[in-house]
Amino acid sequence: MVDLNKEMARNNEMDGYSKIDAYNPELIKKLSGHYYEILKLIGEDSNRDGLLKTPERVAKALQFLTHGYDLNPEELLRSAMFKEDYKQMVIVKDIEIYSLCEHHMLPFIGKAHVAYIPNEYIVGLSKIPRVVDAFARRLQVQERLTTQIKDCINNTLKPLGVAVVIEAEHLCMRMRGIQKQNSIATTSDFTGAFCVDKTRQEFIHLLSSNMH
Repeated sequence: MVDLNKEMARNNEMDGYSKIDAYNPELIKKLSGHYYEILKLIGEDSNRDGLLKTPERVAKALQFLTHGYDLNPEELLRSAMFKEDYKQMVIVKDIEIYSLCEHHMLPFIGKAHVAYIPNEYIVGLSKIPRVVDAFARRLQVQERLTTQIKDCINNTLKPLGVAVVIEAEHLCMRMRGIQKQNSIATTSDFTGAFCVDKTRQEFIHLLSSNMH
């Protein structure tokens, strides 16, 4: 009988993208010290029972949430590029995004929709969400995230065109400041064939369809 957990872990290691369970002890120690002081500065007792391990927990969470800095998205794509005579649209939609806004370090959460039209090379479909995650797991703004994903796919695969649309909810707008609870930010970036209205409209139509 196959151990599914072990098999999934092995597959993740083979394609160069494994979950971070091992943390940098030196980094965690330094970050924990800063968070210990932050708790005191906001008026908390850093030594009370409920907060004794909070600085370390937050330090580990921050390292995980920003582990995209340690990933090379172009290498992720190159690890699964295949020659194929296919020149129709490839779409991976509803890719979950969890990122941190660089202005307030509060989360923004949403979905990315990515399409490309191959030009000699296709890529393993799982690599596209991995590229999205590699850029999202950094301090970000949604506009730059959109363009980074597009540029990475365009520069690596050299396709006929790339399209990226991101829809996200920003907690910096919900929890503070304007405090608007139902606002959604949408960003898009297109290159090549997707700059042609007919192709772009086909992409938008397929995004809105319920084929699955």
